[in-house]
Amino acid sequence: MIQVRKMQVDDIEQVLQVEQATFAVPWTRETFSNEVNGENPYAHYLVIEEDDEIFGYCGLWLIIDEAHVTNIAIHPDYRGRKYGEQLFRQSFEQAIEMGAIQLSLEVRVSNTAAQYLYRKFGLVPGGIRKNYYSDNGEDALVMWVGLK
Repeated sequence: MIQVRKMQVDDIEQVLQVEQATFAVPWTRETFSNEVNGENPYAHYLVIEEDDEIFGYCGLWLIIDEAHVTNIAIHPDYRGRKYGEQLFRQSFEQAIEMGAIQLSLEVRVSNTAAQYLYRKFGLVPGGIRKNYYSDNGEDALVMWVGLK
């Protein structure tokens, strides 16, 4: 059974596998540890799993009343099955429950599949961050949505 739940420190090893399979410049174990162990009071992370196998995660920061998606990833072997949508929906709802009045994120300008997903939730383009991605200098599209 597919389940979305809060990420725990014990999940980091599996999350790193998703991270490394997804991103050219993956986050480190230390970064995830700092996000999940309480060092960052703004951080809230969810994982999606089946039979204790984590195949995706989503992180967001809530600062006062603004939520920002830090990252979201689904392992390549699990893409195309709407798991990203399920995971993003849970994070989106979590942001609303925590009192966020807006949500924002950055996405590669070339990642039209992710942009399509975010548009389903009402996010709209808000600007471009030039040369945002360190691996290839690609621009990021900033997207956001009001939640109230």
